[in-house]
Amino acid sequence: MSQPTDPRSIPPGCPAHAHGGNVQLYGPDFAADPEAYYAHLRAQGPSAPVDIAPGVEVELVTGYDAALHILQNPAAFPRDSRRWNALAEGRVPADSPALPMMAWRRNALFADGADHAKLRQAVTAALDTVDERALIRQTQKSADYLISGFSSDRHGRAELMAEYAGPLPLLVFSHLFGCPPEIGDRVITGISGIFEGTAGADEILGQALAELIALKHRRPGEDLTTELIHQHALLTHDQSEADEAVLQQLVTLLSGGTAPLAAAIGTSSALYLGEDWPTGLPVEDAVSQALWNYAPIANYAGHYPATDIDLGGRTVRAGDPVLISFAAANTDPRLTEHRAQLNSKAHLAFGAGPHACPAKDPAFMIAVTAVECLVNRLPDMELDDAFTALGWVPSPWSRALSELPVRFSPRSAPMAPAPYESAAPVVSQPTPDLQQPAAQPTVAPSLGSAPEPGPQHKPRKGGLFSRFVAWTKGE
Repeated sequence: MSQPTDPRSIPPGCPAHAHGGNVQLYGPDFAADPEAYYAHLRAQGPSAPVDIAPGVEVELVTGYDAALHILQNPAAFPRDSRRWNALAEGRVPADSPALPMMAWRRNALFADGADHAKLRQAVTAALDTVDERALIRQTQKSADYLISGFSSDRHGRAELMAEYAGPLPLLVFSHLFGCPPEIGDRVITGISGIFEGTAGADEILGQALAELIALKHRRPGEDLTTELIHQHALLTHDQSEADEAVLQQLVTLLSGGTAPLAAAIGTSSALYLGEDWPTGLPVEDAVSQALWNYAPIANYAGHYPATDIDLGGRTVRAGDPVLISFAAANTDPRLTEHRAQLNSKAHLAFGAGPHACPAKDPAFMIAVTAVECLVNRLPDMELDDAFTALGWVPSPWSRALSELPVRFSPRSAPMAPAPYESAAPVVSQPTPDLQQPAAQPTVAPSLGSAPEPGPQHKPRKGGLFSRFVAWTKGE
């Protein structure tokens, strides 16, 4: 008999909860109603064993207080996944979808102690050069381009995950990295392919970033790639490995900064456009609600206890993976009873402790700006269906809408490039010292293709970033 995976069909004490019979935290049933799963797991205590992928058991922390304690105590709960018992013992399938998410890489996300501090300082030193006002202008410009693509020559319908929420962060990050058009196209193709599981996508991304780093050695710019090259001494002691270290940090920023942001933009837009959204409440409230109730990074942040530990009466062995359910912690009933009295930013969507993301404020602003641009440019836009009827990506790692169909009054002509074309570069001159976000990769929905130009424009060659650059130049 097959094991039941829907927690509502598993009575308390069922052998399915014993080792080897855990609740499966993946697949369409989980995606359809994750809160039912989290409620069932909470009944077992602040944490419970689950299968995060076929053949991969982890201890999932669902209680807010327990999650915060672990995130704030890196000495007791290291992040280095080379400690992972099952992986070292060959008990993790070689083709497991958990490996791209949990296997060790030399970046701040998987580092501890002094190594983590150096990597964090290098990346935040680069991020601290970002001018937030210019970043907003760049977000507006990217939003206008995408809206111009889907709002004209149509019957007033669009699918916002593929045509707006997904590609917008990719345009912003390609600009932040200082990509020329052709390299930017391949960076977007590579990272999109990785999220979609396309064969060879990692090689495309790696080659494109290697070429970008080589270009910035020859022609430095006011961009994150150049700033990271300047921080090479913090990234590695071996000069011959400096470029590879820069590449790894770029990959981390790209994976951790694009897919979660796409999910947040999509969910926030859906909430704001939904018929149940109270009239008069600002976009900021929709973004906050999305982060609280639909954490883009749902289950992640692997920890590997330094010693055997007790979690609510359960013993977890040293080296066995402990994952944080940001989604479950944020909706913990013990917390929600008092949430009105909490700071609106007390959610764990951006993590907490030494690995928390200090770029949370710019990320929040990008999401707010993206939704504001959408509803201001197309004020009569509505969801094609109720928010509760929308589908979600069947992934344990993220909470992202699979599609977001909308309707609106189509424009008679495509939008022209905005007057802020001459805005200052997003990255300003470097300033001393600083801190970094712990980028957290996740799985995103299909990021889609670039929008087609309006009917009176000549077809533009190249990929998404090339077409965007050409549009900003009025070509």
